Amino acid sequence: MITVEEARATVLAGISALEPERVGALEAIGRVLAADVVSDIDVAPFDNSAMDGYAVRYADVAAATDATPVRLRVVEHVPAGAFPNVPVGPGEATRIMTGAPIPDGADAVVMVERTAEEEQGAVAVILASVREGENIRRKAEDVRNGEVVLAAGEVVGPAAIGLLAAVGAARPLVYRRPRVAVVATGDELVAIDAYPGPGKIRNSNSYSLAAQVLDAGGEPHILEVARDNFEDTVAILSRASEYDLMVSTGGVSMGDYDVVKDVLERIGTMDFWKVAMRPGAPQTHGTIGGTPFFGLPGNPTSTMVGFELFVRPVVLKMAGHTRLDRPRHAAVLAHDIKKKPDRRYFLRARATQQPDGTYVAALSGAQSSAMLTSMHHANCLLVLPEGESFFPAGATAECIRIDRKEGSE
Repeated sequence: MITVEEARATVLAGISALEPERVGALEAIGRVLAADVVSDIDVAPFDNSAMDGYAVRYADVAAATDATPVRLRVVEHVPAGAFPNVPVGPGEATRIMTGAPIPDGADAVVMVERTAEEEQGAVAVILASVREGENIRRKAEDVRNGEVVLAAGEVVGPAAIGLLAAVGAARPLVYRRPRVAVVATGDELVAIDAYPGPGKIRNSNSYSLAAQVLDAGGEPHILEVARDNFEDTVAILSRASEYDLMVSTGGVSMGDYDVVKDVLERIGTMDFWKVAMRPGAPQTHGTIGGTPFFGLPGNPTSTMVGFELFVRPVVLKMAGHTRLDRPRHAAVLAHDIKKKPDRRYFLRARATQQPDGTYVAALSGAQSSAMLTSMHHANCLLVLPEGESFFPAGATAECIRIDRKEGSE
């Protein structure tokens, strides 16, 4: 049996980012950039109006007020998408829409709410002064032509998608999403749309694992269930080389029908079998045909916790991420907790921030490895170290925030 730290170091050893690929801008959401994105234009490409209103000469309107309005002759109307043809001279103004280019001669824009019209729009009545340059967005004030707007290694979010579009990066280079095979094992499993008969249960693990793969940025592929016999399990696990990673659930303990460990030893290599933790002590890791393989326990929460601690960072690293750890913080225990001292516990819990900024953590439900509801209600894993058996209310423990992304606060 190895420690959690030893297991994590083992599974990450030799893992590197997959080869990059070009994808459509919108497909890049959540992906990691494999190359800098350089702008091919200035953004904004020209001085333009930040408001609907009138482009004016500051000198003409510096003293304008409600009591002493300034009247200007309107020489042109410029909507967004058009270009002005008439310069603004003394005593003149251009009716302008948001985003439209600023005409020559104008050095400020008065928002339409501070104006009125006379002579059916031929005269603009300015009811308030503006500062020189007010309501004008300057050329290149956001991005300059040739500037690196997104750096390699950045994770693409919604604002980055907008930048990609603005600078013409229609097909950015990103790291490929790992293709992850998900294999459930067990004669007791039936499809989720089937009503389970005597001795049968629905195959929920394949779906929770696939969802975890998606959440980590991978591409899940749910394979057929491997039945509890050596030949069937060999046939399905032998497909590992078709994928970047394979994860199975069940069949890794010491029961008469737990054959995954034996299959791994036959057709692949095994790095470890048990980890000093709870839930999820019996789990295997190795390779099959050069593909990393994880054999997680069959109990639902053991499966999910094992994925969270060991598989998720591997998926992230393959997808090009360098931040592999969820945020952690200390929390005060809301109640007493007892445990066995021989291994580290990862308990499903809910941490609540207090007015003073500290956190209080309470278990989110029963801690049986078979119960998914407590995992559903949890926002953290409460870490209780080995070597201790009693943690009183008021003691402090570490929380791994499973509701927050790596690199966030």
